[in-house]
Amino acid sequence: MKNLVNKWTKTSLILRILVGLVIGAVLGLILPDMTVIAILGTVFVNALKSIAPILVFFLVMSSLSRAGGGLGSRFRTVIILYMLSTLLAALTAVIVSFSFPVTINLAIDAAESTPPGGIGEVLSNLLTNMVANPVAALINANYVGILFWSVIVGLVLRRIGSETTRSVITDLSNVVSRIVALIIQCAPFGILGLVFDAVSTSGLTIFTDYGRLLLVLVGCMLTVAFVVDPLIVAVFLRKNPYPLAFRCLKESGLTAFFTRSSAANIPVNMALCEKLGLEKDFYAVSIPLGATINMDGAAITITIMTLATAHTMGITVDIPTAVILSVIATLGACGASGVAGGSLLLIPMACSLFGISNDIAMQTVAVGFIIGVVQDSLETAINSAGDVMFAATAEYHDRMKSERRKPQL
Repeated sequence: MKNLVNKWTKTSLILRILVGLVIGAVLGLILPDMTVIAILGTVFVNALKSIAPILVFFLVMSSLSRAGGGLGSRFRTVIILYMLSTLLAALTAVIVSFSFPVTINLAIDAAESTPPGGIGEVLSNLLTNMVANPVAALINANYVGILFWSVIVGLVLRRIGSETTRSVITDLSNVVSRIVALIIQCAPFGILGLVFDAVSTSGLTIFTDYGRLLLVLVGCMLTVAFVVDPLIVAVFLRKNPYPLAFRCLKESGLTAFFTRSSAANIPVNMALCEKLGLEKDFYAVSIPLGATINMDGAAITITIMTLATAHTMGITVDIPTAVILSVIATLGACGASGVAGGSLLLIPMACSLFGISNDIAMQTVAVGFIIGVVQDSLETAINSAGDVMFAATAEYHDRMKSERRKPQL
């Protein structure tokens, strides 16, 4: 049994998910009445639904409690670049979603979720959910409240918490992440059940909707990788950004595409930083930091999947609400888990902005796992390549300022 488990875990997760997807589709076509197969998908989604609130709480709290202070102008610059690129990625996703609106196949109970009446009601719900009882927020999967309290606790721990306390929080975060990783190992069975349920109910036309959604996601990510992020670099360095961008995509993005983990790609990124001539004291901190908070792809995924759900439910999204969604997606993306599909677990948090119930939001998460073979790989690639690109930009920018401050002889 142990050998079987080892062989299972060592086999590529992408390959296993693809196999589960194909088997689920075939069974849905030839045995549509075997509804018991759909239980696999239900169990998988419920497991994710249960662990997701705890995951968000401890990941964000741990990340903030370990963030150092007084790191100097270079570190302030790289943090600004990481956050700016993530915010612009979310805004780009809003523009793409408005230009090419897509819907997804969901089992919607119209009476279960009431669309907000306007920006005033959205802000009221947002503020009310933010200050909700933290224990109740965890129990009820109130992700806005979870994010708010985890930020508060994380910042306080950074200021007054002991190293022992921060280590305990980090250990708890690692434990929860490990549990999520174990659940993700069961993703092929969950995908099999979900695809079976979708195909047996709606037929193969279900993949047409998924195809359109995937096209929007991929198009948006490529726009950010080849237009938005290089534009940020060009503004800061005032030079052609594409040699740096292409090198980062080639040497970092390519490996991240297949590992599907920014954390796993940290050694690759550090080696690339050394090749680029960056200072080790700087990139030894900025690269792990980027693996946590530089999440362009995650922000895109959260935004587009949330707006697709809103479009499916007939919720009209105005510009101010979309901007708020971009900010929430940016903050949420910074707490995305480093495991494959980690950003998908932040979708319910963003959906709560529109009054979309957790049950419906988790259906969207399930759709994300179905298309995750491409979506998550590309998401990780642009995230990881951006870590190096913006670390290099921050150091080059700092060197330029130092050169300008030198007295001219």
